[in-house]
Amino acid sequence: MAKGPFPWGVLRKPLHVQARFSYLHMKYLFFSWLAVFVGSWIVYVEYSSYTELCRGQDCKNSICDKYRKGVIDGSACSSLCEKETLYLGKCFTAKPNSQVYSGNWGDLQGVIKCQMEEAPHYELGGEVEPRKEAAPAAFNRPTKGTSVEKFREMIISHLKAKVGDQANLADLATQVLSFTDSNKDGHISLPEARSTWALLQLNEFLLALVLQDRDHTPKLLGFCGDLYMMEKVPYSPLYGISLPWIIELWIPAGLRRSMEQWFTPSWPHKAKISIGLLELVEDIFHGTYGSFLMCDVRTTTFGYNERHDFKVMDARYIIPEATFQERIRQQRCDVDEDCLYGTDCLTSCDLTKHRCTPEVSRPNLAKACDTLKNYILRGAPSDLSDELEKQLYACIALKGSAEQMEIEHSLILNNLKTLLWKKISHTKDS
Repeated sequence: MAKGPFPWGVLRKPLHVQARFSYLHMKYLFFSWLAVFVGSWIVYVEYSSYTELCRGQDCKNSICDKYRKGVIDGSACSSLCEKETLYLGKCFTAKPNSQVYSGNWGDLQGVIKCQMEEAPHYELGGEVEPRKEAAPAAFNRPTKGTSVEKFREMIISHLKAKVGDQANLADLATQVLSFTDSNKDGHISLPEARSTWALLQLNEFLLALVLQDRDHTPKLLGFCGDLYMMEKVPYSPLYGISLPWIIELWIPAGLRRSMEQWFTPSWPHKAKISIGLLELVEDIFHGTYGSFLMCDVRTTTFGYNERHDFKVMDARYIIPEATFQERIRQQRCDVDEDCLYGTDCLTSCDLTKHRCTPEVSRPNLAKACDTLKNYILRGAPSDLSDELEKQLYACIALKGSAEQMEIEHSLILNNLKTLLWKKISHTKDS
């Protein structure tokens, strides 16, 4: 019997080739399964985080239910709950108890903020959470039958507890009452008063009132209960880029610092923005209505507009000094780190009483200069760079409260502002 031209032995693969093929096949299957598993896990985590963080519809439903029942009222209520010309857009929420969304109200664009009770099983990172300002508001004050004069007394008493016994609290109370009359009919209704009272519990709203004649805080566009809409700040954070955490793991620290500067404006514009931050520090130190402490000076807290005017993005951690001291005195501690509020307001621990002392270890100016250091030194003109660096490091070295070193504080602040302003005052960037 004649043999075929292609013997079976030629067609058979050697055993080691078959084994290698099998190994590669299994390796491919394993990594494919691993990629699917990791991808599914990331999608699940992101979706779970989104659904727990972004509860804007729940917030809207709660506010509108109270509006329809006549419990609250405000300039934005009808548009939000009846006409639906004010609606929530993209979710920017970072804390479950404080909902943040982009918002559209007719032709106006802004940021909508709404207070909610935090889901008890959710924790976002390890940051110290500020004491709940209104989570959620009960809207039960003032009570029925309260006169406008009595409501005015309530406002003054509340402001005194917040900012201390300032001489011109009556003027601020008058501004609050004017704001409360949301439909400008010359009368303050009980639902309007309850909305304003809820807003007065919030640091951000209080700061917007105090600095309303300045340009550092976005303008308040409207409110309904403790939901309110602020003017949009087009550019934020102050500098830096936000990347998914899975990418952050693989980027070296040096490259990350360089990347943060890729999307910053020209140096003269950065100088103008920096002057804005220094002016904010100046305004809230012994300002018209007392002193405030900046307890979160990260770049994500700030932004700027098209004209490169500095703006505060998130003022929840800019707190009246009197309120801070009252709170921190009650804080039990074993080490200094137990006396931290926000990310930047640290006091020392009195080990004899195991209570926090009321004086912060660094003034606002030192923290602001620390934030500006990399931002303003990069790209600085050569004839200014050395002196600017010297002034910034002198500023960062400030210790203790600003009151303890008021002269040095004012001198460094004025030197920095003058140095930057002289460099850009003759240009169109000013």
